[in-house]
Amino acid sequence: MRSVLAAALASLLPMHGAAAQTAPSEGEVPESPPADTAESGAPAVELETIQVTGTRIRGGSVPSPVLAIDSEQIREEDFSDLGDVIRSIPQNFSGGQNPGVISGNLAGAGNANQNITGGSGLNLRGLGADATLTLLNGRRMAYGGFTQSVDISAIPVEAVERIEIVADGASAIYGSDAVGGVGNVVLKREYQGVGAGARFGKATQGGLASREYHLTAGTTWSSGGLIATFKDVSVDPIFSDQRSYTEQLVDPSTLYPGSDVRSGLLSVHQALGSAVELRLDAFRTERDQRHLYNWAGRNSLLTPDTTMTFVSPEVEVWLPNGWALSLGGAIGRDRHNQYRLETITATGMQIVSDVCYCNESLTWELGVEGPLFALPAGDARLAAGIGYRRNEFINTNHATGVDTIDGRESARFGYAEVDVPLVGAGQGIRGVERLSFTAALRREDYSSFGGVNTPKLGLIYGPNADFTLKGSWGRSFKAPTLFERHYSTDAWLYFPSSFGGAGYPADATVLALAGGNQDLEPERANTRSVSLAWHPESLEGLEAELTWFSVDYRNRVIQPVANPTQALSNPIYAPFIDLTPTAEELAAAIARARNFQSVIGVPYAPDKVAAIIYLQYVNVARQEIRGVDLSGSYRAGLAEGTLTLRGSVSWLESTQQTLPALEPFDLAGTLFNPPKVRARLGGVWKRGGLTASAFGNHHGAVTNRLDGVESTSFTSLDLALRYATGPRGNAWSGMEFALSVDNAFDRDPPFYTVSAPLYVAPYDSTNYSPIGRFLSLSVSKRW
Repeated sequence: MRSVLAAALASLLPMHGAAAQTAPSEGEVPESPPADTAESGAPAVELETIQVTGTRIRGGSVPSPVLAIDSEQIREEDFSDLGDVIRSIPQNFSGGQNPGVISGNLAGAGNANQNITGGSGLNLRGLGADATLTLLNGRRMAYGGFTQSVDISAIPVEAVERIEIVADGASAIYGSDAVGGVGNVVLKREYQGVGAGARFGKATQGGLASREYHLTAGTTWSSGGLIATFKDVSVDPIFSDQRSYTEQLVDPSTLYPGSDVRSGLLSVHQALGSAVELRLDAFRTERDQRHLYNWAGRNSLLTPDTTMTFVSPEVEVWLPNGWALSLGGAIGRDRHNQYRLETITATGMQIVSDVCYCNESLTWELGVEGPLFALPAGDARLAAGIGYRRNEFINTNHATGVDTIDGRESARFGYAEVDVPLVGAGQGIRGVERLSFTAALRREDYSSFGGVNTPKLGLIYGPNADFTLKGSWGRSFKAPTLFERHYSTDAWLYFPSSFGGAGYPADATVLALAGGNQDLEPERANTRSVSLAWHPESLEGLEAELTWFSVDYRNRVIQPVANPTQALSNPIYAPFIDLTPTAEELAAAIARARNFQSVIGVPYAPDKVAAIIYLQYVNVARQEIRGVDLSGSYRAGLAEGTLTLRGSVSWLESTQQTLPALEPFDLAGTLFNPPKVRARLGGVWKRGGLTASAFGNHHGAVTNRLDGVESTSFTSLDLALRYATGPRGNAWSGMEFALSVDNAFDRDPPFYTVSAPLYVAPYDSTNYSPIGRFLSLSVSKRW
């Protein structure tokens, strides 16, 4: 198998992502339904026309590459949830909010890079989970925690038909947040029967023992159908003393949190005659976590719980002349209760904190879609609509009963999109098999900062049946988060050493100011992409695509000192450090703060303050992101079964200019940022009910900007073996057994030199994992 894979890769160059395959052609149903989809005896009324993510026009053209990962592929590679799926995609950065990212910002990687709710946030191009929009059946879900991330892993994977990802700016179609792109989770519409299963797993180096149980049931009838699923998962933590390279951490400390998750979902659709359909999607996920760490002489036990709910009703009416009217909305709520018990090791004194990061969202939208006029190549179509969205973020201190943050924001919006087919395959124009033009414009008016217009233009050209060239240009934006705007300013007194300072007098202190900014403006971006797809008619089963992308991201909201432990040692933070503060400046800063506290137990003395460190959110940064994606897949029939090869490689170059007077510095390829190169390549072999897969994952090296030392790259191998008995006349009917091995060679993460206190693990947890080799065994049955 290895020689076959090598030969195919040599002929194709790097191929399509193992967790990403080329989406079906616009407007077409995928080639074959997933294996677990079953039809009832009475055929259901099917009113819905397939709609691809990236356009609101049914059967419309998408001028950006679309990655589609269906339920069959998820089973082939034995992903246990959607968090595993998105972390395998080279276009996605594993930083942001993910369970393996060290909690509490202890690694100094910025507020966005920490595990808060225990969920998994889609983070395309490493622009941040708040700059990638996540949808469920086309509807926005509620934000989680305080970083405006959306937990895609909260959706039970057993109910997922596919996930579609557009790694290109999409604010003209969907509004705020879609700067890096958009991910849309599409639920199964047809499921007949009952399925139950269990999965057990464990890391061979110790820890992360997992137990999972799930139950799925569904039915279809002549005018509709439903699917319901429930999952219960418990995972043990990985402790620092279970890994040789983190034994220097003070025990007890967790490298990967323990958790208990319970999740249920219901999706139902019902046709009323031949022109109306009602739909309802709803789910609820509860997650409890357990973290342990030691910081500044304090042992901390965190036992947060998160509850996420989502309800989305919709009615669609088919009108005369091919038009359709839809009215739908969504209500989402994410309540994260952060409970922490701190014990001061020297005295045994205990400090309790209990706060809620509570998010709520409400969206409704009225839209129409249909043909405008007929052209020789097909109908020119229009999609247009209006809507309203409201977000709320409340930070409540349960111990005092005080809301420390109460942020609310609403937006009205309107949009229009056209798709104009200029030339079609049947027109016989030499050198032009296909030519179509797309345009979209969206206007959003916010209650906070005013209005934003975002256009997008696209062109799709096919010289013949073998090639398709796509190009797009657009503007996108992201509204500042409610946390960034409403987080109050606090002043803290520290020793210089906490911020990387050296050579200061023993009694010297620094004043750190942190907080929000209600005058923040939206972040704005110009996005461009060009892609060339190759799908030769003479070689059925082969698809490949080369994409160039560019994002000019301006007015970014940042905490200018992303790594506070380097604030006094790294020169890039110099503009935000005042090394000669006057007594008047110190007094004014303290007066503006809601809270002022000496964290180090030393009384405040103005003449001992050596610096003011400004950590508040500001619109100052500009980022330039460029890159190339190369992907492909090939399916071939063999004498014994079928072989599917697929893979993807992504090259990324990104820089940030914090202030106009400063030189840009690298982001991609540096610590706590995406590597410049990521790839996943492999193959799946099938014969009857037997499926075997092998995929290699590559993460490029990252450089520690502080000392200029580059880590080693990281390559791992994932293996999976699955056997399905199929229909039989006995108890073995409908059984499936699966065994998977992640990181089969048990590679440890690359290390970097830690100059901070010993609560920091010596690896980049945003790119690499402490799990090591992980074995998983699952069994399921379908009735």
